[in-house]
Amino acid sequence: MNEKAASWALVLDDEQTITELLDITLTEMGFSVQVAHSLRSAREALELHSYALCLTDLRLPDGSGLDFVRHIHRHAPQVPVAVITAYSSTEGAVEAMQAGAFDFMTKPIDLKRLRRLVEQARALAVLEPDGSDSGSERLVGDSEPMRALRQQIRLLARSNAPVFLSGESGTGKELSARAIHDAGPRRDKPFIAVNCAAIPEGLLESELFGSEKGAFTGANQKREGLFLAADGGTLFLDEIGDVPMAMQVKLLRALQERSIRPIGASSEIPVDIRLISATHRNLQEMVHAGTFRADLYYRIHVVPLQIPPLRQRQGDIPLLVTALLRKIAQRQGKTLPGIEASALHWLAQQSFPGTCANWKTSSNAPSPSIPVRKSRCRI
Repeated sequence: MNEKAASWALVLDDEQTITELLDITLTEMGFSVQVAHSLRSAREALELHSYALCLTDLRLPDGSGLDFVRHIHRHAPQVPVAVITAYSSTEGAVEAMQAGAFDFMTKPIDLKRLRRLVEQARALAVLEPDGSDSGSERLVGDSEPMRALRQQIRLLARSNAPVFLSGESGTGKELSARAIHDAGPRRDKPFIAVNCAAIPEGLLESELFGSEKGAFTGANQKREGLFLAADGGTLFLDEIGDVPMAMQVKLLRALQERSIRPIGASSEIPVDIRLISATHRNLQEMVHAGTFRADLYYRIHVVPLQIPPLRQRQGDIPLLVTALLRKIAQRQGKTLPGIEASALHWLAQQSFPGTCANWKTSSNAPSPSIPVRKSRCRI
């Protein structure tokens, strides 16, 4: 067949009412639709044709939709696949995203949500396959850990799965989160970063979900929360380990329902966000200690991404020094200074323990004055 791949969608479901609804909706959006009612027929269709999008139910007469997700991930990884699941089996949807699914939606199908999902999948087709247009290039360094990180970012950008970034303070978790956003189909939508540790506990709910006028003392006007501000885009929750237990329950519901209820509101508001979260804490230990909910951990820890510390990529030090000096020089309106080779050599010998407390107790000798050519810059 000579049809353009970008115009075809494959639908795998054994319920006729569902396939008819998906067929009509996708046809209205400009797709030609191929319907399959079993894993066997879907695999045969995938061998014969190329598709721009696949939608599959999780429960099929001859197996699981998870098997088809894995099949596509192995044989046609460029094709976005989304799973359809009953409300009571969203755990299976999380497993599907871990297996490589682009996204999921629950039954009964929300047509507005479906159209949004399809448009995001369609947007993937116009992204540069090598990630050359991604924000990962703003991550300074050419060491093996940084090249691996960039590759992971390019892969994660082709999904709506929640990403959990772990790494020490200062390793670049927010930069990595922004790079995932910039490399994906939501890059033209908002990227909202929230430091959960910096918001007082009593204000966190109104900051995230918003509030109605008069909802509490001092609420003199309606306030839009950060979930709504990120609608259509990416919400980055940094230091999520600092969210109080009472707020964790409300956050979990918002992620499960894909909707939020502002303080004082009588109804919920649907939101469509890509969630990226991060912390320098060990959440698994917090779960075992009872200070972080296991169900919330399961919901946000779909795809983990470890950000390497500087001591694991010390070969990047010259590039990092140049980038920092350039930033400081631009801020002060000065020309870019140079740095002596002896200073770079000294920096390369340091252990970079990661925190001021560890640095003070380390056995490293006090830092010598670092010779800088042409000008001196303050940090």
